Amino acid sequence: MSNGLDPSTFDPSIRVQDDLFRYVNGPWLREAPIKPDRATAGGFIDLVDEAEELVRTIVERCAADPQDDEERKIGDLFTSFMDTDRIEQLGAAPLADDLAKIDAVTSVPALVRTIGALERSGVNSIAGLYIAPDRGRPDRYVTHVVQAGIGLPDESYYREDQFAEIREAYRAHIATMLSLAGFDEADQRADRALDIETRIASHHWDRVACRDAQKTYNLMTLDQLDALTPSFDWRAWADEAGIAHEVLAEAVVSQPSYLEGVQTLLTDDLLPAWLDWLRWQLVHAAAPFLSDDFVAANFEFYGKTLQGTDELRPRWKRGIGFVEGSMGEAVGKIYVRTEYPAEAKSRMEELIANLLEAYRISIRKLPWMSDETKQRALDKLDAFTPKIGHPESFKDYSALETDPGDLVGNARRAQSVAMDRELAKIGKPIDRDEWYMTPQTVNAYYNPTMNEIVFPAAILQPPFFDARADDAVNYGAIGSVIGHEIGHGFDDQGSQYDGTGALSNWWTDDDRAAFDALAAKIIAQYDDLSPANADGQKVNGALTIGENIGDLGGLGIAYLAFKLAQEGKPTESIDGFTPDQRFFLAWARAWQGKSRPAETLRRLTVDPHSPPEFRCNQVVRNIEAFYEAFDVTPDDELWLDPAERVTIWA
Repeated sequence: MSNGLDPSTFDPSIRVQDDLFRYVNGPWLREAPIKPDRATAGGFIDLVDEAEELVRTIVERCAADPQDDEERKIGDLFTSFMDTDRIEQLGAAPLADDLAKIDAVTSVPALVRTIGALERSGVNSIAGLYIAPDRGRPDRYVTHVVQAGIGLPDESYYREDQFAEIREAYRAHIATMLSLAGFDEADQRADRALDIETRIASHHWDRVACRDAQKTYNLMTLDQLDALTPSFDWRAWADEAGIAHEVLAEAVVSQPSYLEGVQTLLTDDLLPAWLDWLRWQLVHAAAPFLSDDFVAANFEFYGKTLQGTDELRPRWKRGIGFVEGSMGEAVGKIYVRTEYPAEAKSRMEELIANLLEAYRISIRKLPWMSDETKQRALDKLDAFTPKIGHPESFKDYSALETDPGDLVGNARRAQSVAMDRELAKIGKPIDRDEWYMTPQTVNAYYNPTMNEIVFPAAILQPPFFDARADDAVNYGAIGSVIGHEIGHGFDDQGSQYDGTGALSNWWTDDDRAAFDALAAKIIAQYDDLSPANADGQKVNGALTIGENIGDLGGLGIAYLAFKLAQEGKPTESIDGFTPDQRFFLAWARAWQGKSRPAETLRRLTVDPHSPPEFRCNQVVRNIEAFYEAFDVTPDDELWLDPAERVTIWA
């Protein structure tokens, strides 16, 4: 059996009672470099890099020796991305036809139609469209319409003083890209494009509002959508985009006031600015597939300025990303043949079963919840669907046509095929076998409208999962991830969905009030936290509350499941650490991570996850078992007064 932990990597100069995160990860935090083509480093990133190397072997083999038509297409995509001579020769030429469409626009209605015509090219539009189960009736698919139209990470970047330098760099970047595309007066055009984006952003909902499952559920008919946006002809837009009107017969509009506001900008006097905005959106969307001058300029802003990354990722890595974005499940089908051992699934099934049982035990004992709501929570828990490793059937890419000499064409055809696959869902039964991540993705997720927890094959390896390690390590790491994803079904938003996946209030008023009071205490805890390299900027407790509840419940429930798994087993120490101590040490190692200062700032603004150090330390401050495992006292830094500790689900 693997020990799963290496104490020689810990920092003996730090007391675990003062800083669990740095006790486990201190030497790594000081010494491990962030790779020059990365904005972050850590356990997740290491696994991503390993998966990327494995996928590279798959893709290069498909390019050199395809065994069937699907593998030939994988090879064509990669070959077209790596054909730098042809890409340099073409320069901006692949954009000529679409730029001519924009040049021909002379009215607002023509602008709307042209935005539709570019929908299949991956160009950022005024509104985004996707197909998903209906939160009100999760037995059917419905179209969702969301705010869009901006190129900076968040609406706050357009208005807050702390982002003034980024805004100026962004304006210069737009000018550079338009100049590379052959436009004169690039500075003036950039000013106009940024002005339109700033006006668009002024109507955007902030990140906290966009998390609200109730506020963002606004079911409208096409006639109601037209009435909301009289300046935007949805039927004309759909005709140009190749979208049947039936797709828009009903739609969930996530931010109605955004659409209502942005359509007031569609006026004749602003038309020249809109055209420059659309030219910029077109160039930006195509930049990764154009010549090196476009790629370098794109990286200069989005990589260096926004994330602080030193170097552009090697071309082969970007090529792998392109292939995975275009035919991810075709690659995944090959990946799981060799990279997903059978014992991983059986061990995961055991872990998940114990985590679900731990939730049952915890829910039955909750002191703040009534029996009526407890039963409904248990009903939802019983309806959970776990998915492990990979889908039972993989996506069909037979409709995709590829050409080893046509990178931009390949990108657009892949986008169009993916779009048609999504649009075809309207009117069809829910596909409960569908996955929203590929098997080679290092991540996991909870899907509220399916009430499912999903764990791709690539995350089922150390430091998260080790089939040879003892229970303490696996429950502290992957067990907490499992508990976290289950916990999303009971966080501030997931708890508003019932076991069928419907947005339905299954709470008594008193129980919901009690839950909200506990959540408010967690928000307050995190609002006070600022990571080391953030120049004083603090965590947004309201933005991160869902993930923080997931972390807190995930670790607490994982500990309870660990104790269930330990019943009747010996409890000897390993390397001087008790099983309970190893559980928390594994938790800390799982969150090993750091980021560049610019990336830290960006994530504090837009990321619903707290920084790694707080995902580790702030959570354990609320877990009684941590205090007992390491004899934490009021004199220790991680001590939190018992009256301030929050327990929701465990």
